[in-house]
Amino acid sequence: MHERSIRKPFASVRIALACLLVLAVGFASRGVADAHEREYWIAAEQVEWDYAPLGQNAIDPHAGMSPWGDTHVYDKYRYVEYTEGFGAPVPQPVHRGILGPELRAIEGEWIVVHFWNRTDRPLSIHPHGLRYTEEHDGADWPLRGKTCGGCYVAPGDRWTYRWKADHGAAPGRHEASSSVWLYHSHVDSVQDIYDGLIGTIVVTKRGWARGRHDPRPRDVDREFTALFMVFDEEQGEEGGLMHSINGFIFGNLPGLDVQRGERVRWYLVGLGTEVDVHTAHWHGETVMEGGWRSGRRTDVVELLPSSMKVVDMQADNPGTWLFHCHVADHITAGMMTRWRVY
Repeated sequence: MHERSIRKPFASVRIALACLLVLAVGFASRGVADAHEREYWIAAEQVEWDYAPLGQNAIDPHAGMSPWGDTHVYDKYRYVEYTEGFGAPVPQPVHRGILGPELRAIEGEWIVVHFWNRTDRPLSIHPHGLRYTEEHDGADWPLRGKTCGGCYVAPGDRWTYRWKADHGAAPGRHEASSSVWLYHSHVDSVQDIYDGLIGTIVVTKRGWARGRHDPRPRDVDREFTALFMVFDEEQGEEGGLMHSINGFIFGNLPGLDVQRGERVRWYLVGLGTEVDVHTAHWHGETVMEGGWRSGRRTDVVELLPSSMKVVDMQADNPGTWLFHCHVADHITAGMMTRWRVY
């Protein structure tokens, strides 16, 4: 009797230890997944940017583009992605236009960006939404006497940023399976943004990626990103206020093509000043703002400077449709393009 009573607690201890071991292994394996890194090689470069490469108002050629299209090529700065070690430039979807490369991560992963400033002035990369320490903030502000290499990257210099796509960067319980965040240079933040140093980050909720090596959300077939912004090219002169979507005006934005039946996710972002109050509107379809699971049905989505929104669409109405800002004078100034359902 006494021997059996001694054996029973020891058996319970062994079971408890085994359970703890299983839990420990589980947490350890989760830690390995969380520590996974996605590396990017990004350079800032000086370019010539054409807001109207077709050379005309592609929505209504007879209406012209004046005064906004009288001059439509300007000197700009852009973020450009390269293969590992700054080998060869990485092509990106044509619809992204002036936007820098899209950075992606699955919830819990690290984004590592090797940044090379190949321009003539100091620049940086500042991310929204992700978790980072002061030296990886990318904002050129005094840090109590500390040296912040990533906050001010001099011409020709390099810096490696490390940002975590933690729980706070991932979608909430009732949101879509991926979230969108802006990134931009933050040395002279106003001028840097006007000059074109802008990009986006997409974080996919844990368990919703297509695979470990493919962080795209598995519940959508196609994704588009649209930046609504008035670029000020001539210090407030009307002809230099380029009312653009992804850096294109008057229907010059290419590549917004989908197949009927596809589930399409749109990442909508806005930047600029007080005139950048935008209302993104699709002809031909409606969307669910916030995602399919708990979204609001609409065909107009409101954007303010630094807005970052996700909407889902079931493309089931074949045709060539308008996609534009519904603010009246923004329509007049060419903040519009076409999208197609084949």
